[in-house]
Amino acid sequence: MKPITSLFLASFLLCHISFGASPGGTVLLTEQGVKNLGLETEIVEESDFETTTFALGRTEAIPEKRSVLSSRISGRVIETNLQIGAFVSKGDKLVLVESRQPGDPPPSIWLTAPADGTIISMNTSLGAPVEPTDKLAEFADLTTLYLIATMPQATAGKITQGTEAKIHFPIRPDKEYTATLLKFAACHCPDPACALGQDTSTRADDGEEANLNTAGVIFTLKNPDNQLRRGMNAECTIIMDKRTNVLNVAREAIQGSPSNRHVYVKHPTIPHAFDRVNVQTGLTSRDRIEILDGLFPGDEVVTRGSYSLGYAGSSGGPSLKEAMDAAHGHDHNEDGSELTPEQAAAKAKEHSGNEHAAPRTGRREILFMITTGILAILLVVVSLRSRQPVEEHSELS
Repeated sequence: MKPITSLFLASFLLCHISFGASPGGTVLLTEQGVKNLGLETEIVEESDFETTTFALGRTEAIPEKRSVLSSRISGRVIETNLQIGAFVSKGDKLVLVESRQPGDPPPSIWLTAPADGTIISMNTSLGAPVEPTDKLAEFADLTTLYLIATMPQATAGKITQGTEAKIHFPIRPDKEYTATLLKFAACHCPDPACALGQDTSTRADDGEEANLNTAGVIFTLKNPDNQLRRGMNAECTIIMDKRTNVLNVAREAIQGSPSNRHVYVKHPTIPHAFDRVNVQTGLTSRDRIEILDGLFPGDEVVTRGSYSLGYAGSSGGPSLKEAMDAAHGHDHNEDGSELTPEQAAAKAKEHSGNEHAAPRTGRREILFMITTGILAILLVVVSLRSRQPVEEHSELS
């Protein structure tokens, strides 16, 4: 069995040498293949690069911009214009209170808005009794809000007053807001009221304890269109550092393992061809990655569909030589490289000498014939060696 095993092993090695895969590094697709993969590209360029960290936050009205509506007399509500979420201006008539003093009719007084703001709560209704100690409604100026975020203390220690953050609200995914760090919260507490230093002793214990490893940070957030409300959850991208003229690409363009990163760059001359280029990456932002080496400004890299290119290969498309020949209008080497002057001269001479000759045998055919001849010789040798012990045994008997 050993001679047969050796024969098969030799056959496999020779075939592998003769018919190995074509050089890698370039993915060739058809026009339809590009459409099927849904490829999208972007031009590599230098731009501002932000190093960021992520945190969750919640909006809260600024305590100094809150006010309440109350009455100086006892009575009952006979008319009201209160509506949660409505914006009112200072002096607007909101609640008409009928006094308990006798009269026909009894005397009444309009309670007016003490300041500009949005009605965030109301504690009365038509016909309800009114006492001077009652808070009939609460207002807040929401043109500017506090955004209270919670983050690890080690990270919070790296930011300073004036640090900016990009804010996204799940309820308004199409809009991005910018907030500015005002100060650190008064305590390590998940309750926004606690973070603002307000008294929470009267609230029911919900079992949530303060995390001493986190810190609360308070940002100011502009709300000029009055669309945001207190208590809205937010996703905060806090800008830790900002640099200019940094070469970077979209995160989805980067493929490979952490030790072997690469991107696919659109070939400048071959249609529907993409070169695999190894890159060295640097810091990571929210949706961008810094490029330290491997790319140049002006390169066009694949973003959407980049992952799929690693499995697309060049099946169904032309060979690299054929693509280069068609793109440039002259012959190239099998790996797509340009012919040297000596190679071009030899190729021209060979072409003119064989212009009327019979079609020449290709390289693969020659390799196949050589391989076949070697295999035939090996087969004869193995056959002779297998017969020799049999003949020796016959002579001895």
